[in-house]
Amino acid sequence: MRRFRWWWGALVLACVAVLVGFFVFFGTESRNGQPHPRPGPPGRGPLTVVAMGDSTVSGEGAGDYSADTDGRNGDWCHRSANAFVQKVRIPGIAARVNLACSGAPAAQVALGDTKQWGERSQAAQLADLVKDHRVSVVVIAVGANDDPKFSAQVSQCFKAWFSADGPSCNVALQSTWKSKVDAMVPKVANAVGDVKKVLARAGYVPADYQLVLQSYATPVGPGIPPELQSLDGCPFRSDDLQWISTAGISALSAGVKQAAAQSGARFLDLSRAGEHHEACSGGANPTAEWFTRLTLHLDDLSQADRAPHALQESFHPNAAGHAAIADCLSDFLTRGDGNATCLAGPDGKLHAVGEPAG
Repeated sequence: MRRFRWWWGALVLACVAVLVGFFVFFGTESRNGQPHPRPGPPGRGPLTVVAMGDSTVSGEGAGDYSADTDGRNGDWCHRSANAFVQKVRIPGIAARVNLACSGAPAAQVALGDTKQWGERSQAAQLADLVKDHRVSVVVIAVGANDDPKFSAQVSQCFKAWFSADGPSCNVALQSTWKSKVDAMVPKVANAVGDVKKVLARAGYVPADYQLVLQSYATPVGPGIPPELQSLDGCPFRSDDLQWISTAGISALSAGVKQAAAQSGARFLDLSRAGEHHEACSGGANPTAEWFTRLTLHLDDLSQADRAPHALQESFHPNAAGHAAIADCLSDFLTRGDGNATCLAGPDGKLHAVGEPAG
């Protein structure tokens, strides 16, 4: 009897050893032979959505900036509590982190030594973040501050309005804009690639998170009342407004889409997101506008360190604009695959309209 028990116990141990070996070599699989899905992003901490990029992400123009990014120690990143990342609705998300910085070029989003307003690489900041956060979504918007220098071009158009005898700003831009955008594309693709590299080093695989590269919305458009084509609102010539809102923004968006394809990110097109809600489009009633008009903080002019930033908020999405973008982004992230364009629906809100298959 004792010999039988010994034999039976040895058999059980042998079977356990075989099962352990099976799981070591083949991993945990379901009964139909398919791998069990990963439980989500690796690591520890709250499930998190992260925003990276420049002013259109940080919340420039939306007000309510964190004290440490509103000029303290020379930091003008202007991260707003009203930025879209704080308003996006994603099931299961417990934390929202904004690493974006106003004026940031692609090189400051990427790994490296490039700083913006004294802040180090956003990708390096992400590497620190994943130590105690489980990143489920990364949304990036960057590139306009590289070769296109979109803000500088808007300033040139502003100067053209003052010089009635000179050419419109779009005359020169028509011959150089495409080449500027083309030069931007690899820089944006490299920045997105570095974000993926950071997550891969932390043990992430592509299925663990959504990676989104979004383009830019048009801050101004045609049809502005003549009385607001002035220092009281939007001082631009009519033909420049037409070019910015059509050829200019379309080419920029196409370049960002190309960078998304090269880097393996999903693309969200915001080029038409502001239609009928551009700065000055509301005439005497600006409440329906999603972008700031020409904005001058007079109090800042009396302070040497703040005076150079007194106009910084001009022609950026305001708090209402960020809320509208958050509606579209929420739609897009819920969809979970493919590219899309932010368009207004019958309810007046922005929705993510997917691209046709093929």
